[in-house]
Amino acid sequence: MFRRDFLGFSGLALAAMLHKDGYASEDAKWSPPDGKPHHAPKAKSVIWLFMNGGVSHMETFDPKPMLTKYAGKSINETPFKDVQNPEKLKLARVTVINDANGQQRNKLYPLQVGFKKYGKSGIEVSDWLPHTGDCIDDIAVIRSMYTTDDNHGAQTQFHTGRHMLDGEFPTLGAWVHYGLGTLNENLPQFVSMGNREYWNLKDGHYLGPAHDAVPMRVDPANPLDYGKPELPVTAAEQKAGFMLSDKLNKLRTAQYPNDPALDARIKAYELAFRMQKSLPEVLDFSKETAETQKLYGIDRAETKAFGQQLLASRRLVERGVRFIQIQHGAGGAGVWDAHGGLKANHTKNCLAVDQPIGGLLKDLKRTGLLKETIVVFCTEFGRTPGTQGSDGRDHHIFGFSVWMAGGGLKGGIVHGVTDEIGFHAVEDRHYVTDVHATIMQQLGLDSRKLEIPGRKRLDIDHGTPIKEIIA
Repeated sequence: MFRRDFLGFSGLALAAMLHKDGYASEDAKWSPPDGKPHHAPKAKSVIWLFMNGGVSHMETFDPKPMLTKYAGKSINETPFKDVQNPEKLKLARVTVINDANGQQRNKLYPLQVGFKKYGKSGIEVSDWLPHTGDCIDDIAVIRSMYTTDDNHGAQTQFHTGRHMLDGEFPTLGAWVHYGLGTLNENLPQFVSMGNREYWNLKDGHYLGPAHDAVPMRVDPANPLDYGKPELPVTAAEQKAGFMLSDKLNKLRTAQYPNDPALDARIKAYELAFRMQKSLPEVLDFSKETAETQKLYGIDRAETKAFGQQLLASRRLVERGVRFIQIQHGAGGAGVWDAHGGLKANHTKNCLAVDQPIGGLLKDLKRTGLLKETIVVFCTEFGRTPGTQGSDGRDHHIFGFSVWMAGGGLKGGIVHGVTDEIGFHAVEDRHYVTDVHATIMQQLGLDSRKLEIPGRKRLDIDHGTPIKEIIA
C-alpha cells in the first residue's frame, strides 16, 4: 500500500525534483539551465488567469459605441465595410457568409453593457467588471492582440505560441519552470488550478513531463491526486513507509548507479513528504482574516470557487511558487463561448471572476507582492462585432484584449488600438508570444538562451517584449 501510494504522489512532485537534479528532458541528452536568470529580474512570480471560451473584448475592455450606432446593419452597409477586405483577412482562415443577394448576413450587434471611467487614468472598463475597474491604475490593458487559430485550439496557441496543428510545444509556464530554479524546497514551482481540456492538458512536451504543471485543488484535506495514503495511517507508519521505499530504492541504486530517473524518484519521495505538510498549510484559509476572505468574495456563492483559487495563489506566491496557472470555465469550448445569450453569459461569468480578481490585485498591492508578481488576464480570442444568430457573437482572432499588472509593468495605461468596430488590431499589433516575451523579460529570462539542440524555434515563437508597458 505504501509503495503504491507514494509512487503515485511522487509522480506529481517529480516535476520539481527532476528539474532540480538535471533530468528535465525526455531523454536527458542536453544540459539543463543552471536556474539563474539571464539578467536582473523585476519579477519573481506569475499568476496566469485564463478565461476559457473567448471573452468579448467589446463588452469588457474595448468599448465600441459604433456597434450600437449601426446595430442591425450588415458591415457592408456601414462606413466600416473595408474591415472584411480579403487582404486584411489573410492572417488566418476565415469564412465569409453571404445571403442570396450577396450581402453578408453578419449584422452589427450593439454593446450589451455600459462602461465607466475608473481611476486617475480614466480608462473605460465594463460595468460588469467594477472591482477590476477599481484597480485599473495598476493595469496595462493591451487592446491589440491577434492570433491565428479561430477555434478553441487557440487555448493551446495562447499558452504555447504555436497553432495546435503544428504539433506539441512547451507552454510559457513550462519554459519558466525549465529556466528558473526553485524558491521553495517544499512546494512545486509550477501549479495549475481549474479544469483543462485534452488539447491543453500538458505543458512540458519536448522539454519533458518534468515541466508539466502540478494540478492542485483548493482542498486542504486532498489538494493533489494521490496526495494521501489510500487507507488511514499514522504519521509514524507513513514515515516508516517512506523509509522503506528509500531503502529499497537505494539498494536498486547500488545495482544501477547511473540511473538518473531512479535518483530523481528517490528525491521526489522526499519532496512528496514535505508537500504533504506544506500544501495543506497553504490552503488553510482560517489563518486569513474575515476581511481578507471577503475581499476575494469567498463569502458569496457566486465568487467563492474562483476567490478561493486566487487567495490560494497569493499564499503560494508569498511562499515562493514561480508560476500559477488558473483556468476559469473549462469544459467543452469554455464557459465564455457566447455564440448566443452573450449578455446573460458574460454577466454570469464576470460576476464569478471580477471580485476575486480585484481582491487579488488589492491584496498583492497592500502586501507589497504586486511589485514582484505579474498578474495576467487572458483568453484565446475575442468575439465578433457582428451577431451570430440573434444575441451572441462568434469567435474573433483579428483583434482582442488582454491585460497585465505588477512585476515592473506600468499601470493605468492602454496600449494598442482596434478599429472603430473592434474588428482589426490596427495600432501596435501583438501576437500572443509578445505577452510571453514580456513576462520572460520581467523574470530575467532570455528565451533564446533556453533553446535546446534540435529544437530551433521560429522568431515568432520567442515574441518581442512590449516595451511600452514596461516601467
